[in-house]
Amino acid sequence: MGGFRYTEGPLLDATRRFDTVLWNDSSDLDELSLSLTFGGVGATCNPAIAYTTLSTRRDLWNPRIRTIADEHPTWGESRIAWQAIKDMSVEAAALLRPAFEASGGRDGRLSMQTDPRLMRDAAALADQAEEFHRLADNIVVKIPATKTGLEAIEEATARGVSINVTVSFSVPQAVAAAEAIERGLETRMRAGHDVSHMGPVVTIMVGRLDDWLKAVVARDRIFIDHSALDWAGIATVKKTYGIFQERRFTPRLLVAAFRNPLQWAEFQGGDLVVSPPFAWQTLINDSDYVVEERMSVPVPDHVIDQLRRIPDFVRAYDEDGMTIDEFESFGPSARTLRQFLEADNDLDVLVRDILLPAQ
Repeated sequence: MGGFRYTEGPLLDATRRFDTVLWNDSSDLDELSLSLTFGGVGATCNPAIAYTTLSTRRDLWNPRIRTIADEHPTWGESRIAWQAIKDMSVEAAALLRPAFEASGGRDGRLSMQTDPRLMRDAAALADQAEEFHRLADNIVVKIPATKTGLEAIEEATARGVSINVTVSFSVPQAVAAAEAIERGLETRMRAGHDVSHMGPVVTIMVGRLDDWLKAVVARDRIFIDHSALDWAGIATVKKTYGIFQERRFTPRLLVAAFRNPLQWAEFQGGDLVVSPPFAWQTLINDSDYVVEERMSVPVPDHVIDQLRRIPDFVRAYDEDGMTIDEFESFGPSARTLRQFLEADNDLDVLVRDILLPAQ
């Protein structure tokens, strides 16, 4: 990965010392280019991230969206917006190609999310995942960890699509998703295909679990040591990581939706992906933090005891805490799916305002 100067600091130190790898939680090209100097080897996109990029970089994207519309005069707002997302993702994937080639497909991937409006249709999700996979061979496709999503994950994996499981906050979701990926890989291998260069990951959105539990504690007036609440996502990831290692699952864990630097520091030393937003990367890298191995350090028992007073933490932390049928209605899942659907609406309005500005 030559061609640029590395930025010394805790992030680069961690990527050099440990198997823990850094992905940027944005496909903005300027941010990604700088993340690469921190040792980053991947990036992600979803409707909310795409909307943020398109709306904050109007100087770049307004004329490009007008060009897409001019080239496709019959397209509606949504199709134009999604073409912009595809263009953004392909360009970000090109920046990551050196890491992709150097790692044999394990890293150097751009995560591109399926349209949340398809979340009730497994066949449509799998078809779109295959479409995105064909845009660039180092694209990994996000599908949510819902009952319908798990069907699509298995099918898309069997077609050769590397999956990044998203809308995932719990041990039962992550384990079920990994098992779906393994079934898809086995089907593909039985059909005579090589799967050695596929790079699936299973995400746990640590901060969104913490956000939900803090809201539940306030709503249900649960008296708890509030310092424990910043450990819920961390505890869930560490438990899931142990299960993944013990069962030798093919996909790696990916940690996203950061809310504090602890959610980076506590995973160093593990064979997993950490994907903080660019702002968190600069905060960490500008600090005097001394990187140390923390993945093997268990969350203190008294923290787990406090968190177990919250029923939804038990649902997230215990492997049998939820059934597959319950995944979609789990609080952080419903919240996140709604946010992604709202971001789709925001993208439509953004395109409308570009093409038909208010008079």
